Amino acid sequence: MPSPLSDASQQVRIALGERSYDILIGPGLLAATAPWQGLPRSAAALIVTNVTVAPLYAARLRAALAPHYRQVHEVVLPDGEEHKDWSTLNQVFDTLLSRGCDRKTVVFALGGGVVGDMAGFAAACYMRGVPYVQVPTTLLAQVDSSVGGKTAINHPHGKNMIGAFYQPARVVCDLDTLATLPPRELSAGLAEVIKYGPIADMAFLDWIEANIDALMRREPLALAHAVRRSCEIKADVVGKDEREANLRAILNFGHTFGHAIEAGLGYGEWLHGEAVGCGMVMALQLSRRLGLVDAAFAQRVSALIARAGLPVVGPALGAERYLELMRIDKKAEGGEIRFVVLEKPGQAAVRGAPEEMVRQVLADCTR
Repeated sequence: MPSPLSDASQQVRIALGERSYDILIGPGLLAATAPWQGLPRSAAALIVTNVTVAPLYAARLRAALAPHYRQVHEVVLPDGEEHKDWSTLNQVFDTLLSRGCDRKTVVFALGGGVVGDMAGFAAACYMRGVPYVQVPTTLLAQVDSSVGGKTAINHPHGKNMIGAFYQPARVVCDLDTLATLPPRELSAGLAEVIKYGPIADMAFLDWIEANIDALMRREPLALAHAVRRSCEIKADVVGKDEREANLRAILNFGHTFGHAIEAGLGYGEWLHGEAVGCGMVMALQLSRRLGLVDAAFAQRVSALIARAGLPVVGPALGAERYLELMRIDKKAEGGEIRFVVLEKPGQAAVRGAPEEMVRQVLADCTR
């Protein structure tokens, strides 16, 4: 595994033929010139952001886009997973229609995963598809949700159940935006960083363990390396399986349990990364019970998740409620729940598990 570079500027390519695009990673990118050149041309752009991010970064992005578009519109959405729904999505469509935006209008998603998912889904649907650019401002969005073209909104019965695969024209990760993240949001993003080690790169897991304190302190070089390596791993997986026919599902390690926690508690009660962190602990215990990894490895990764400030014990929703929610998971087939488990440290796969074993995991990991 390459060592962190001496500067914090990086570029990762998502290789998808005619849908290929670059992820730009570095400090000061919002105010720079290069990130906004070479994008689809249009008379108008729309910045989709939220009430938290807009006061911090919308003016900066608007100024960067002004030389490239005659009109730069803006829609400011409410903040939080609980607003990732049809009514909030319609605010984006209302703005596009009321401002007379045409099919060349470029949508810019400025915010975290919720903004990125909704702006991307709106771009996929408006006039049957307009170009969009991801400008993620949270660690979770920079290392995961902004990359790969998954767009969606939630349904009361399940997370991300209504959406589309729709690739952005570019992803611009300005590392300076991570300085304004609340500590809880930083920890939530670290869940998705940690995920990449057990499923794909044990050397990266070693690096995260050695640098978790630096990451928690937001040291720029540590964050730059974490974002770059996470994006490299995801780019490799997405390039091989864009639409999650098989391999890409491994990126959902911890998510089957985690999505059940989010839906069961009510969207927004736990952050997505918090639910994923706890879900990984559950997935580790399931992998252990299946005889795929030993107890020492499961404990090692669980301890790292705890060091990142993430919950490692799930809410007591009851086994029946967990199972009900997990049967709606997108990996389920014919009502059978399928989990991302570790075949061995550094390698993951999707498989079913005996229901009684899942119940035992839930009993061990919730209270």
